[in-house]
Amino acid sequence: MNVDTVQADVQRPGNTFALGSLVADAARALENVSATPRLDAELLLAHAAGVGRSSIVAFPEREASGEVEARFRALLTRRLDGEPLAYIRGRKDFHAISLHVTRDVLIPRPETECLVDEALAMIGARTDCSVLDLGTGSGAIALAIKQARPDALVTAVDASAGAVAAACANTASLGLDIRCLESDWFAGLGAERFDLVVCNPPYVRSADPVLDRALRHEPREALDGGRDGLDAIRTVLNEAPAHLASGGALLIEHGHDQQADVVALASERGYEIVTARRDLSGLPRFVMLQVRKPEL
Repeated sequence: MNVDTVQADVQRPGNTFALGSLVADAARALENVSATPRLDAELLLAHAAGVGRSSIVAFPEREASGEVEARFRALLTRRLDGEPLAYIRGRKDFHAISLHVTRDVLIPRPETECLVDEALAMIGARTDCSVLDLGTGSGAIALAIKQARPDALVTAVDASAGAVAAACANTASLGLDIRCLESDWFAGLGAERFDLVVCNPPYVRSADPVLDRALRHEPREALDGGRDGLDAIRTVLNEAPAHLASGGALLIEHGHDQQADVVALASERGYEIVTARRDLSGLPRFVMLQVRKPEL
């Protein structure tokens, strides 16, 4: 079932298909697009029908209405073109919350859930901890922290107006009290200081072909970290000390092959390396830093 076949079937009058048949055909078509073709097909059909995936799985013999079938095939065409499932459905689950995502924001990744876990471990038993999420996108990190720690004082910033709008929408829909601001990194925060600054910056190298292939549907400004992938990380390392409270920490996600470079950059700028962690796949992915205290 290629794109042309999908479009032809939509235009063919009188066709009706059982749900299971639609899923099976779509899953075969998606084998070269997705690592989970059947799951994708079931989720797309559920989205088109406005039901839960369990309804698709439990009743494969039911027939789709013409309207549902047409919607499904239109969604499938987008998926066959490589558009991520999260953008098509408009939602992504992350760290026990469900987020609305738009083309203005990076799709939250499972490895970034580890960043949230590290942040929560750092907060520990401390109450009223002030947390800044730099480059918040959909608000995923900020909202996951607030969900787990309602007492935390969470601020989320992003340079993209579209991203701030998405984060604000998620804040309202989840009923979580965080502050969302449009700011180019720390520029809009004045002299404010925070106990914890968390950041998942752009860190893909500009020449990496993945930007024009697998990641082409996502906002480039949220991914492209410059020639060596470290431009945004340098900016954050340079500016963070003026916004860290005494004893505060900076937690940064980075590329799987960048940890040594990030540690070196941080050391050059007067940071102590508190922890250097791996993600769920065992790849080096995060560093937690504190500004080195001057020797007496």
